[in-house]
Amino acid sequence: MRLGGLRESANVEDRRGVSPRGIVGGGIGVAVVALIVMALGGDPSKILSGFTDGQAGKTAAYKATPEEKQRAQLVSKVLADTEDVWTKLFSKRGTRYQEPKLVLFSGSVDSACGLASKAVGPFYCGEDQKVYIDLSFFDDLKQKLGASGEFAQAYVVAHEIGHHVQNQLGVLDRIHTKERQMSKEDANEASVRLELQADFYAGVWAHHAQKMRSILDKKDIDDGLAAASAIGDDRLQMKSQGYVVPDSFTHGTSAQRTRWFRKGWDTGDIRAGDTFGARNL
Repeated sequence: MRLGGLRESANVEDRRGVSPRGIVGGGIGVAVVALIVMALGGDPSKILSGFTDGQAGKTAAYKATPEEKQRAQLVSKVLADTEDVWTKLFSKRGTRYQEPKLVLFSGSVDSACGLASKAVGPFYCGEDQKVYIDLSFFDDLKQKLGASGEFAQAYVVAHEIGHHVQNQLGVLDRIHTKERQMSKEDANEASVRLELQADFYAGVWAHHAQKMRSILDKKDIDDGLAAASAIGDDRLQMKSQGYVVPDSFTHGTSAQRTRWFRKGWDTGDIRAGDTFGARNL
């Protein structure tokens, strides 16, 4: 990615080194859950923990490594670019884009959606309109899931911002309200459609980022597609348990995630991302 000329966002909140509360580990299938929740943008309330160990509010000096500093800068620049792109696209629709905050944390973090450990992976909390990222996730993305490159990291940010776009458009609230009235299988399908739409919006951002500033090359898009494929439910379940259970999918298959990201990249048209009306995902 060619990020040299891009500004950094003023909406980054650095909470690294802050330990609001400790997480008491354990539980059924932790290894399986940890792999699956690393699929981007899941509902953190499903695995957020309310347990504490009395360490609330404890702050320790945090010394970022050179690699972490580089990643934090990339995240900040990508966030800034999403602000520019979505502000422009919302303006064309006659509406105002409200910029979200992005919180960097280490280990665990308090959000309006509850307490989360880094095992949750990056997530968006609609209650406070913030994206939460522990930068060590990018190590997991590369080492455990085989997705590397700067744009793979940018895709992570863009996907979570996709959920913020859904929140701004009223989609999140509408679908989450319906989910509470659905069977588990139907709620899972609704979750898949939410996630695929966020993938689509990540592609829309990439389309317009390239059009506005020419910051990408073919390898970047390949890296983004590889990241989308790496976190498909089918691939994660096969990796963690050796078989797949389609009815339990909450994010979409590798093929579906790459297809919708690619569609956003190809069209750049926010109107083309109606995953809820699509017969074939």
